[in-house]
Amino acid sequence: MSERHHPRRGSMGYSPRKRARAETPHIKSWPEGGDKPKIQGFLGYKAGMTHAFITDYRPTSTTSGREVRMPVSVVETPPVKVAAIRAYNKTYHGLQTIGEIWAEKLDSELSKKLPLAKKEKKKNMDFIKEADEIRILVYTQPKLVTGIPKKIPEIRELRICGGSIDEQIKYAKDILGKELKINDAVKEGDMLDVLAVTKGKGFQGAVKRWGVKLLTHKNSKHRRMIGTAGSWHPNWIQTTVPQAGQMGYHQRTEYNKRVLKIGDKGDEITPSGGFPHYGIVRNSYVLIHGSIPGPVKRLISMRDAIRYQRGVKIEKPEITYISTTSKQGV
Repeated sequence: MSERHHPRRGSMGYSPRKRARAETPHIKSWPEGGDKPKIQGFLGYKAGMTHAFITDYRPTSTTSGREVRMPVSVVETPPVKVAAIRAYNKTYHGLQTIGEIWAEKLDSELSKKLPLAKKEKKKNMDFIKEADEIRILVYTQPKLVTGIPKKIPEIRELRICGGSIDEQIKYAKDILGKELKINDAVKEGDMLDVLAVTKGKGFQGAVKRWGVKLLTHKNSKHRRMIGTAGSWHPNWIQTTVPQAGQMGYHQRTEYNKRVLKIGDKGDEITPSGGFPHYGIVRNSYVLIHGSIPGPVKRLISMRDAIRYQRGVKIEKPEITYISTTSKQGV
């Protein structure tokens, strides 16, 4: 008799599959490295996807050095503003905040997101000299993006790495209250990790949520149900049993995504008629190789690749053609 084999249906690595606590993705860890102080991430809005003809930069690929057709994702990246500097100390229990320095002038739209002091009192700023790690608070400017209906900015924390702690403090003070562009954090050819909240699909059954097989037509009453709820002992429903529940709207991370192009003119990549459900790209943008999580209009967090240790080091990919044909259908 042949040996029975029952493959696992669905990954348990993502459990519990519940809705994300916020639509704005949060970054838990950052990579190390760098000789000079720099920002390790940026924010943007997903516009859609298209395709481009690019010289294959991967040396181990069967089409290395040849012109190939690649799927690319378009992320619109309007400039962000630096609202505050946050200092941390490394303790036995992890990083602990020791103080913040806020910019003197902030946009009025930010007051809809969090309460702002009418006048900042002069405080003793000597605490920043004792910091072990420096991060900045930046907020987006969705009013510059015509494809986004919202006007209230999102605020997120980005880490500064590289150089000594004194150089990082000096760099943070120089950019406090100023606008940052995508070129200040990312260069063409860099590898990024992309974080976003995926498209929500609501309450779904076990067949769609976990990919279990349909029962045979001889089964009584139902076909889209599970064959068993588990063993008799332990006498409770275990977490490994595929059941119905929330599907989608989870924060996910796509590792090692190559930046193919950074541009300022949205006309270069906007298809005729605009991106479906988004419109025209009017600000600076980033072309990323492959797909990224989330629907269009979703806020995307980009971070320097944390798992990319070895591989291809390229200055700038060779792009021969970017498709601007209509994506509206026939």
